[in-house]
Amino acid sequence: EIPNIPHDTCPIGDSEEGNKLIEKHGEITNTNSDEHSDILDKLHMLSFEDAVKITQNRFVVLKGQVASLHRALINYMLSKQVKNGYQEYNVPYICNSESLTGTGQLPKFEEDLFKLSNANLYLIPTAEVPLTNIYRDVTLPSKDLPIMMTAHTPCFRSEAGSYGLDTKGLIRLHQFNKVELYWFCDPSKSIEAHKKITLDAESILKKLNLPYRLVDICTGDLGFSSSRTFDLEVWLPSSKCYREISSCSNCLDFQARRSSIRAKIDKKNTYLHTLNGSGLAIGRTMAAILENGQQTDGSVKIPDALVPYFGSNILKTA
Repeated sequence: EIPNIPHDTCPIGDSEEGNKLIEKHGEITNTNSDEHSDILDKLHMLSFEDAVKITQNRFVVLKGQVASLHRALINYMLSKQVKNGYQEYNVPYICNSESLTGTGQLPKFEEDLFKLSNANLYLIPTAEVPLTNIYRDVTLPSKDLPIMMTAHTPCFRSEAGSYGLDTKGLIRLHQFNKVELYWFCDPSKSIEAHKKITLDAESILKKLNLPYRLVDICTGDLGFSSSRTFDLEVWLPSSKCYREISSCSNCLDFQARRSSIRAKIDKKNTYLHTLNGSGLAIGRTMAAILENGQQTDGSVKIPDALVPYFGSNILKTA
């Protein structure tokens, strides 16, 4: 239950107030947008009511063009990251407790997970879990490094303790989709790898022409398994603030030790360093596109890079 040790270069702070702004990108042009769920409601392409009937609160049903936009974003992000040098994976959405212990979700954060009642199995909270555990108890040859992986999965989180926080719209759901980026690398190269994985996640925001900022996460706001984290935060006009859309973390050898993942480097069995980042969260990306691209007639302009995947440069009612 002891977390990773913050890296020496981490900003010191007790909470998110201690996070350090590195830089801002993009021009904020839309300052009076409707909230994204209101945009979709007016377009008749989203239903929280149907989702409640099917399951419970904090799930959503998407339909029509917005369901197509969701699929287009997944295809675009995966295609972009494969071009960036990642190998695409398709992984299980259910994992065992050993896998979650190796990545740091168990034992401390069990209440945040959805557990199957008839087995020692859980719905995955992120593709980071199955991707890490592909190499659990494995010693890799150094010639295979770095290993760069990407996968699209749904992510399931009970969000225990977050009731009343960001519960409107697509920002904080029990089930959301994400394209994950994941690295296994030589410990001597993980600092540079951290910069690269962040740039790869950042490249999506740049291509989609969304305003965002890069933030260095302080010691008091770090995730359990991370030693150093850079957050990418996208501008949402309706709330007039930046919201996290990707966390890119260097876990050093924390997960590798828990999962027994090594490589033979200079004739020694050495724990690898692992890195992970969202490339990106689909729902939050869609929210940003809707709010930043809303037009005066209520339609939404689609970013140019996404048009070949979506099939149109505008989202509107039929």
